[in-house]
Amino acid sequence: MAGGLVALLDDVAALVKLAAASVDDVGAAAARASVKATGVVVDDTAVTPRYVQGLKPERELPIIKRIAIGSLRNKLLIILPVIMLLSQFLPWLLTPILMVGGAYLAYEGAEKVWEIVSGHREAQEEAGAVDEDAVVSGAVRTDFILSAEIMVIALNEVDTEPFVSRLVILVIVALLITLLVYGVVGLIVKMDDVGLSLAQRESGTAQKVGRGLVRGMPKLLSVLSTVGIAAMLWVGGHILLVGIDELGWHALYDVVHHLEEAVAGVAGIGGLLAWLVNTLASALLGLVVGAVIVAVLHVLPKRKKHDEPAASH
Repeated sequence: MAGGLVALLDDVAALVKLAAASVDDVGAAAARASVKATGVVVDDTAVTPRYVQGLKPERELPIIKRIAIGSLRNKLLIILPVIMLLSQFLPWLLTPILMVGGAYLAYEGAEKVWEIVSGHREAQEEAGAVDEDAVVSGAVRTDFILSAEIMVIALNEVDTEPFVSRLVILVIVALLITLLVYGVVGLIVKMDDVGLSLAQRESGTAQKVGRGLVRGMPKLLSVLSTVGIAAMLWVGGHILLVGIDELGWHALYDVVHHLEEAVAGVAGIGGLLAWLVNTLASALLGLVVGAVIVAVLHVLPKRKKHDEPAASH
C-alpha cells in the first residue's frame, strides 16, 4: 500500500515536472516568436500615433484604447483562427492572403503620400472636428494587416510545435505584442502632458525637462507620422517581394538579393547596408504598387468625372 502511494507520488511529481517543462518551452517559444516579429512591431508602433493627431488631448487615450481593443480582436478572433486552420489544412493559401494585405498596406501608404503631394491632407486638417469612429476604423484596418504579418511570422517560427502548443504560443504573442505596441503609443502621445506637469514643478531641472518635452513632442509625433507612412510602404512592399518569390517568380527577389550581397561584404557596416538595400527596394515596390492602386481608385475616376461635362458640352 505504502509502495503504491510512493509510486503514485512519483508519477504526480513527474507530471508536474513535465507540465513545468512544457510551460517553459511555450514561454521560450513565445518569446522567440515575438522577437522574430520585432521589425513589424516597430512599424506598428510608428504607424499608430498619426491616427490621434488632431484629437483633443483628453480623447487620445480613449481612442488608443479602442484601437488596442480592435487590434486584440483582430488577432484573437479573426487572424488566429484563420491562420491556425490554414496552416493545418491549406498552408499554401497563407502567402496569397498576406500579399493581398501587403497590397492594401502599400495602397494606404501611397494614398498618404498622394494626400501630402496634392495638398489634400492640409485641407482635411483644416476641415475641423475629427470623426473618432472613422479614425478608429481606419487604424484598426491598418492594424489588421500589420497584426496578420506579426502573427504569420510568429507562426512560422513555431510551425514544428504541436497544434495546441502553437495555439497557446500565438495567444501569448498576440497579448504581449498588443500590450507592448499600444502601451508605447499611449506613452508617446501623452508625453507632452508629462512635460507640462514637470514644467510646473519647483525644481529647475524638472522645469527644463518638462519644457523640452512640451516643445519636442509635436516634432516627434510629426516624425513618427512620416515614419509610419514609410513603414506602411516598406512592410507592404516586403510582403509583396517575399510573396512573389514564394509563388515562383524569383527574378525581382533575386535582383534585390544580389544587391544585398554586393554590399554585405563592406567591413563594419555590411549588414546595415544590406538591410538598407532590402528596405529601400521593398519601400519602392510598395510605393509603385500603392500608386497604381491609388490611381485606379482615386485619380483616374476623378479625372474621368472632371472630363465628362466638357465632353458632353
